Amino acid sequence: MVAIPQADLAERTNVGAGASPRLGGHPVLSFDSGKHHSVGVRARAFVFSDPQSRALVPLIEKTAPSEANILVIGETGTGKELVARYVHALSDRAQGPFIAVNCGAFSETLIEGELFGYEKGAYTGAHIARPGWFEAANGGTLFLDEIGDLPLSLQVKLLRVLQEREVVRLGSRTPIPLDVRVIAATNVDLHQSVAAGAFRADLFYRLQVVTVPLLPLRRRRADILPLARHFLQIYGDRIQPNRLDLSPSAEEALYRYDWPGNIRELENAIHRAALVCQDGLIQVEDLGLLPAGDTLALIGYEEPGDSAAPANLEEIVRPMIAKLLDGGHDALLDRLISAVVTQTFEQHGSNQIKTAAALGVTRNVVRTYLKNFGLI
Repeated sequence: MVAIPQADLAERTNVGAGASPRLGGHPVLSFDSGKHHSVGVRARAFVFSDPQSRALVPLIEKTAPSEANILVIGETGTGKELVARYVHALSDRAQGPFIAVNCGAFSETLIEGELFGYEKGAYTGAHIARPGWFEAANGGTLFLDEIGDLPLSLQVKLLRVLQEREVVRLGSRTPIPLDVRVIAATNVDLHQSVAAGAFRADLFYRLQVVTVPLLPLRRRRADILPLARHFLQIYGDRIQPNRLDLSPSAEEALYRYDWPGNIRELENAIHRAALVCQDGLIQVEDLGLLPAGDTLALIGYEEPGDSAAPANLEEIVRPMIAKLLDGGHDALLDRLISAVVTQTFEQHGSNQIKTAAALGVTRNVVRTYLKNFGLI
């Protein structure tokens, strides 16, 4: 059985420090994003119920006490940060800091100073010296999320830091010794990135001493209902005076749904259902589930046959826009942009570079939209 040694991995109202929260006998890792000032599309709970999830436990328990670098791979929302926090909690560094950094959330000009720190006057605007995230994580664990989005120029410097176990701030020539364990995570196939020349092979092999693969929810369906009941308790305690329950049909719908947004999408569905259900019993319609990837179905668009296929994009879009305008929708342009960017971001594995390429805009434009929509 899995013990949860840190209280912040068990944010449950009825669980004390060092206890092991369980749902139906299955251990749960959970994360309070409010307490840790964390927002975005990350998963906030992980349950070891499905056999494929339980199979990870021996790997995690054996490798956590070591100093080996770990690479956690999986789609967005599968619980990569939660597993990284669990590894940290089981290690000898548990009393040290756990610092999580999203490598895709900073521009290329900022990420170097954020990671490695800088001295006063290192560049315009550097009015004071500032340590980077590596120094902040000294004695603990640094979690580098979306490592596949790190620019090549920074990959070289990261590799040197990992090899030399020291960091040199921007504007300085003095190395600072480090005592940091690195856990990296990605939702892209780094093997393909290495083959395409977008990721350094030497850095890849340095990071993946141990690989922890997290499957999407659709491939570990026995985790779905335990997770749903976990979120049901959280939102039931906040919203409803009485206990919330799932109807048999709602349970079936949850189990059958493919969850392209994984655990975060499941949490959102339960949150919505807790708000709108009647008499504390959640029905299928309360969950608001839609066919995966069927964004165009929301506005009644049907794919034409080959003989009727429009010649270009404008011919496809204009009838849809006309229908939307007749519907009197508020903030139509903002909502359309949100739908296009969100769908593209999800379809490209939450990779900002691929999303920008698919939309024909720069990565900075994509990042601005994602921040506005609360996706990063």
